[in-house]
Amino acid sequence: MTGPVVIEGVVEHGRKLGRELGFPTANLPAGADATAEDGVYASEAEVDGVRYRAMSNLGSNPSVGGRERRLETHIFGFDGSLYGRRLRVRLLRKIRDERRFGSVEELRAQLEKDKERILKSE
Repeated sequence: MTGPVVIEGVVEHGRKLGRELGFPTANLPAGADATAEDGVYASEAEVDGVRYRAMSNLGSNPSVGGRERRLETHIFGFDGSLYGRRLRVRLLRKIRDERRFGSVEELRAQLEKDKERILKSE
């Protein structure tokens, strides 16, 4: 990836698993035109002209039986509904590959580590 990849679109409803894990996400479709590799990224999300630090997963969510490629972004410090609103996400730095976890608890623990790593590094 040379420079940040930007994915922009209208936020769709997902399966609400992120919310259950304590990491609510804004979901955007990300077809083959999203040139970044699948994985977890330190990212930046822009909502109504305001930029927020974020973490994003680009891929198909193999741990929970996902199939469709999408971008799921957890926005740090944002509280509110984004459904049906336009969102612009810049993928800044890949921090790990997307992978399958043995349980929802393992996935939640990894998300906590990912968040800590992103917030410490910037």
